[in-house]
Amino acid sequence: MGKNRKSLGLWSAISIGIGGMVGAGIFSILGTAGEIAGNAVYISFIIAGIIALLSTYSYAKLGIKFPSAGGPVEFLIQGFGDGILSGGFNILLWIGYIFALSLYAKAFGAYALTFFPGAPQYWINILATLIILVFTLINFIGSKAVGSSELFIVGVKVTILLLFSLIGLFYAKPQLLSPSHWPGVDNILFAAAVVFLAYEGFGLITNAAEDMANPASTLPKALYMSVLIVIGIYVAVSLAVVGNLTIPEIIRARDYAMAEAAKPFLGTIGFKIIAIAALFSTSSAINATLYGGANVSYMIAKEGELPEFFERKVWNRSIEGLFITAGFVILFTNIFDLAGIAMMGSAAFLIIYAAVNISHLYLYRETGANLIMIWLSILGCFASFIVLFIYLLHHSPVTLLALFSVLIASFLIEIIYRRLTDRNLKTRINRS
Repeated sequence: MGKNRKSLGLWSAISIGIGGMVGAGIFSILGTAGEIAGNAVYISFIIAGIIALLSTYSYAKLGIKFPSAGGPVEFLIQGFGDGILSGGFNILLWIGYIFALSLYAKAFGAYALTFFPGAPQYWINILATLIILVFTLINFIGSKAVGSSELFIVGVKVTILLLFSLIGLFYAKPQLLSPSHWPGVDNILFAAAVVFLAYEGFGLITNAAEDMANPASTLPKALYMSVLIVIGIYVAVSLAVVGNLTIPEIIRARDYAMAEAAKPFLGTIGFKIIAIAALFSTSSAINATLYGGANVSYMIAKEGELPEFFERKVWNRSIEGLFITAGFVILFTNIFDLAGIAMMGSAAFLIIYAAVNISHLYLYRETGANLIMIWLSILGCFASFIVLFIYLLHHSPVTLLALFSVLIASFLIEIIYRRLTDRNLKTRINRS
């Protein structure tokens, strides 16, 4: 391995985590969350952030002990062994990345279209496909290009969001932020489960562990710092929105609540500023998630859970995995409307994070972890999933049905593949 492999430093790793989290979610889901939690939506972001922060403990401990390009793929196999259980969860993880990428690409296309007045709607798919191809090329170049481009994109995006928040808070109307207008606790918890989608990208940092010069030091710092920074960003942004818009205004502008909130203090130019922030946010989310998704497909294939061609490498990069992942993303982006699948993605990642934490129970002696912290993480994920399940049951049973269909399909694919192929599984469980 050359020096290029060990090219990711702390801030590049942090930027991958922030890029994976502050993507299309904050722009597309804030209005929906505001409709549920009202002017207490920032409390929902804090609760969801705490649940994500709890899971970073297991990711940090496992990532140091088992540094791998596959991140949670490796963690699940180390904990559960190389079987149908770990295989099904890993396929669910890969599918989750594909759906998330499709959502980000679609959001990028929609925001980019606002800069082309009069352009036909099918341009959304063209622009979405183009941005996937651009970041596929960047990822093809290697991890240093990923880290460098991500650091630049995240820097611009965070600057725009912080400026929006600071100016928005300056103009905020105190009466709109009054706790007397808070909804019931159940609404705040429902919204917290919904906005967990906006935190799902922190695990991408562990996918880059093998590319870090010093993962034992860099990985935990990058995980904790990225989640804490993102919690701060989300709270500031949500306060700026609910401080400038009434709840009826947020509901009316649900799909573009942030842009609408910029109008009271920035006028019509506010929409363009937020549109630019959305382009940078979705771009960085695509960049980070495509990097992680390609590594996940490589690791799953290496463990015998996907066909062998997924694990071919060129120049030490998982090229086939990258191209195949990108191909599926482009296919889904051009065929499906994934807005309704976003909630299912949130639930799917809650299941994955719960599974990773459960697998850590089998490994805590090796990682030196605190059992109480692991159990708190498991309970946090399951509690959020139950809350989201109840919400979907009452508001979107079709999405709930789709979620369980994907769950069943993930394990059926694993079972069928293992029965149809005579390929030997490549178990790599080397416990000290």
